[in-house]
Amino acid sequence: MGKNKDKEFVKDITKMEDDFPQWYTDVIKKTDLVDYSPVKGFMVIKPYGYALWENIQSFLDRRFKETGHENCYFPLLIPESLLNKEKEHVEGFAPEVAWVTHGGDEELAERLCVRPTSETIFCSMYSKWLTSYRELPYLYNQWCSVVRWEKTTRPFLRTSEFLWQEGHTLHETAEEAQTETLKMLSVYKEMAEDLLAIPMIVGKKSEKEKFAGAESTYTIEALMHDGKALQSGTSHNFAQHFSKAFDINFQGREGDLEYPHQTSWGVSTRLIGGMIMVHGDNRGLVLPPRLAPIQVVIVPIAQKKEGVLERAEELRKELASKGIRVKLDDNVNYSPGWKFNEYEMKGVPIRIEIGPRDIENGVAMVARRDNLEKGPVELDGIGDGMVKLLDQIHDDMLNRARESRDAKTFTFETYDEFKQKMEETPGFAKTMWCGDRACEESVKTETGVSIRCIPFEQENLGDVCPFCGKPAKHMVYMAKAY
Repeated sequence: MGKNKDKEFVKDITKMEDDFPQWYTDVIKKTDLVDYSPVKGFMVIKPYGYALWENIQSFLDRRFKETGHENCYFPLLIPESLLNKEKEHVEGFAPEVAWVTHGGDEELAERLCVRPTSETIFCSMYSKWLTSYRELPYLYNQWCSVVRWEKTTRPFLRTSEFLWQEGHTLHETAEEAQTETLKMLSVYKEMAEDLLAIPMIVGKKSEKEKFAGAESTYTIEALMHDGKALQSGTSHNFAQHFSKAFDINFQGREGDLEYPHQTSWGVSTRLIGGMIMVHGDNRGLVLPPRLAPIQVVIVPIAQKKEGVLERAEELRKELASKGIRVKLDDNVNYSPGWKFNEYEMKGVPIRIEIGPRDIENGVAMVARRDNLEKGPVELDGIGDGMVKLLDQIHDDMLNRARESRDAKTFTFETYDEFKQKMEETPGFAKTMWCGDRACEESVKTETGVSIRCIPFEQENLGDVCPFCGKPAKHMVYMAKAY
């Protein structure tokens, strides 16, 4: 397919340089990841999009179980009285809660909220179950959906209902709870880098930005292609806030009544949106190989000629035997050129073209989606070669994403310089901060920029806060965020 046809194929995708939000919407629609439902703000995740979530779920579920966690399921509806038991928590979610007021034709005696998160229902059950320190720790997780009635939505990034997992654990001591909080944060970082090929900044949220009801919140933060940040996963240490509010207690080792220390942690389908905005280009999706539903697609050329389909099928079996998710597209209703463009747009990491001349020469043409390089590869040993190439593509994508993030990370000396850079070349701003919430709120009100985290890896960039002139306490990452 020639260049003009190629342009026509992606004509419905706005260039990201022209309108990044529209580019994002065009890509997810054109690649058939989602569709809009009849209820505003709710999305239908189509099979290709859901396969991405399944691969994230599979990776994390394995890691959760390796770290001793068990899956469970809690009800969708939560009585209002339960939600009100933790004042700070309910105030944080009140604007987003969807309420059920009727059962059939009858008005309910008590309103039921559609879970925006499940701390309160977990706590109500934990208060019934826990009796002794011998039963601890509780290491539970659930895979479910939650509803938060958002005013503005964008598929995957912010929808009124989204899929996620939420871990809820109880521990005998504060030290064990803190270890759990940071352990699960490290699992999220591992998933982001080893599966999604997205580098993360890891750190602690400010008091203003922490989760409602938490003692402390920790986060992994990614930078999108347009210079905005995306909070990609959080892990919370609740200390004893919820256990005291819900009267969760147990008999301790000395016979005294004690309150457990609690954690909660979660990631959601917004990870898919982040992956698109980190790796995608003007041709569509660019999927990290370990995430991609199809890792290699085989497109036979002149497939009606003798031996072509047979050799393509042998190749498919060889790749499948190496654990590669491979598809042989022998559909005669579309030309090879159409298929090339379709699989490029859908982000399939590797395309293999094989025709009569290739077979005669003992080679296949291999095209990489990430850098669009294409060349011949010997058929002998191609299975092992593709396994290595998939790993190489992952590493290259992670490195390019890290280079892009670093290129969009800056420091500054004055507040005016900060504002100018955020308008002209947005990205991560590294700066010192006084630790004062009023200072933080003032900057966000004036610029729309928030503190994304206080990173674990601290640098000394100066002695004073450039926003207010007070003595600096922390180095922080700041950005506009989705």
